[in-house]
Amino acid sequence: MKRIITLLLALGILATAQLAAVAQLTDEMRRDGWGSIFDGRTLEGWKSNETYEGFKVENGAIVGFGGRNHLYYMGEQYRNFELKIDVKINNDGNSGVYVKSQWQDAAWPTTGFELQVNSSHGDPQKSGTLYNIVKIHEAPHKDDEWFTYHIICRGNELAVHINGKHLYTYVDQRPGGRQGGQQGQGGQAPPITEQTKRISQTGHIALQQHHQGSVVEFKNIFVKKLPD
Repeated sequence: MKRIITLLLALGILATAQLAAVAQLTDEMRRDGWGSIFDGRTLEGWKSNETYEGFKVENGAIVGFGGRNHLYYMGEQYRNFELKIDVKINNDGNSGVYVKSQWQDAAWPTTGFELQVNSSHGDPQKSGTLYNIVKIHEAPHKDDEWFTYHIICRGNELAVHINGKHLYTYVDQRPGGRQGGQQGQGGQAPPITEQTKRISQTGHIALQQHHQGSVVEFKNIFVKKLPD
C-alpha cells in the first residue's frame, strides 16, 4: 500500500511540474497586465486557415505539422501590445510568428509582420528576422532548443528581443510615419515598397506551419495590451 501511495504522490508531483512548465503566468505578470491566450491543453480561441489538420496540442505546447498552415488567434485583435512566446523548431524546419495580420483563407498571410522561426532551414533568413524587412542570417538558437520571442508593437515601431536580448527596433515606413529604419543588429532598412507598406494597424497573432517535415512547437503565449 505504501508503494502505491508513494507512486501516486510521485505521479501527482510530476503532473504538477509538467503543468507548471506550461503555465508560467505569474501573479506579478498578471498585475502588470499580462494575460495568456493559450491554455496549454486545447486550441480554444484559435483557428486554422486550411481545411486539413495541421496543429495539435501535445505536452502543453501547440505543435505544427504537415503542409502549409496558419493558426490565427481569433479571441482578439491587437494594435499596441507586447507578445512573449516560447518556440522550438526541428532540424530543417521553418515557421514564423505573425503579428497584426488580417484573416486569410488558405494562403500565406500578406498583411502584418512575420517574425521568422528558422535555425537550419535553407532559407537564409533565420530566427529574429522581420521577414523580408530586417534580415538576421545567424540563428540565435539551435535546432530543437526552446527560445523566447518578446515582440513589442507600439505605434509604428516594432521591437524584437530573443532570450532577453534586444535585436533591433524597426520603424514602419507608412505614409505619415517617421522615416523608416532600425536600431540595433542588422543592416539598413530597405526602400519603401508596397510590401513594406502592407502593415495592418490592428490584427491577429498567428502561428505558421511551413512545410512537410517541419515540426514547430509553441507554448507560454502571453500578451500585454499597451495604451493607444
